[in-house]
Amino acid sequence: MNLLRWSYRVSFLVGFLICIALLGFALYAEYQWGLEPCPLCIFQRIGFMVMAVFFLVGAIHGPKAGGRWFYTGLVLAGALFGLVTAGRHLWIQSLPPDEIPACGPNLAYMFDAFPIAKVLKMVFTGSGECAKIQPILGLPIPLWSSIWYILLSILAVRAALQRTAPRLRL
Repeated sequence: MNLLRWSYRVSFLVGFLICIALLGFALYAEYQWGLEPCPLCIFQRIGFMVMAVFFLVGAIHGPKAGGRWFYTGLVLAGALFGLVTAGRHLWIQSLPPDEIPACGPNLAYMFDAFPIAKVLKMVFTGSGECAKIQPILGLPIPLWSSIWYILLSILAVRAALQRTAPRLRL
């Protein structure tokens, strides 16, 4: 099976399965390895969840022409959100130790205590727990997330550009 000739539906189904696998790995790392996610990690998971939903809906619907770009745009919106979050996370991890923000409350408390706009501002300001680098295969987790956001975006765009084979009518 030629990977470059996958149909739109197959490409979007593969995108969905990759997102689910990445989210599954995140849960495995959290519960089996004891890697507690910081607020920025949780927001990166949300980016993958958004992508997974629209990959799945696009795979089930299998639209033609403009509809493909609609689902691709929604997938890319999730990827852009995730890339911005991962980029901010990498920036916080690159700060010298004396410039790292102090640790703040956890995300559940922030959502209970503050309006959503303040929560977003607090999360993107970062905290000390976001500065802790936890490498997997030598790369920090937000860098792996960025790589997967880019690869999944390429998959979605390639699927939208895929021409449908003309059908024979008898």
